[in-house]
Amino acid sequence: MILNNLPQIGVGVIIIRDNKVLLGMRAGAHGENTWQFPGGHLNKFETVEDCAFREAKEETGLEIDILSKGPYTDDHFLENDKHYTTLFVLAISKTGEPKVMEPDKCKIWAWYEWNDLPKPLFLPILNLLKSGFNPFNTLKN
Repeated sequence: MILNNLPQIGVGVIIIRDNKVLLGMRAGAHGENTWQFPGGHLNKFETVEDCAFREAKEETGLEIDILSKGPYTDDHFLENDKHYTTLFVLAISKTGEPKVMEPDKCKIWAWYEWNDLPKPLFLPILNLLKSGFNPFNTLKN
């Protein structure tokens, strides 16, 4: 079995503040110029939660509190011959405003209402929306 042919695991961090979610414009990778949540690859022996903490801090400078694990999506980037399973985590930010910490990966961070997300969206978020997921409904339950 060739490891490069296996799906990769991504973690998307849905950071909530004031009834809005944090999204950034992707740069320099597949999905360039689409809006995404903070997140990235799950490292070997890393928990999903530890990945969420790490990626949020690395990409936005924010420290987060994790509220719950969310759903997952199965994402086929056919044009890039990539396959990801994306695991989502719901979190709140504990510190300040997001900063672009990795300008080669993200152009800008901004807060958006769930029902008024910017376009175009990164494939995992499109798949998440197709599933009917709403983080604010999840938090109410």
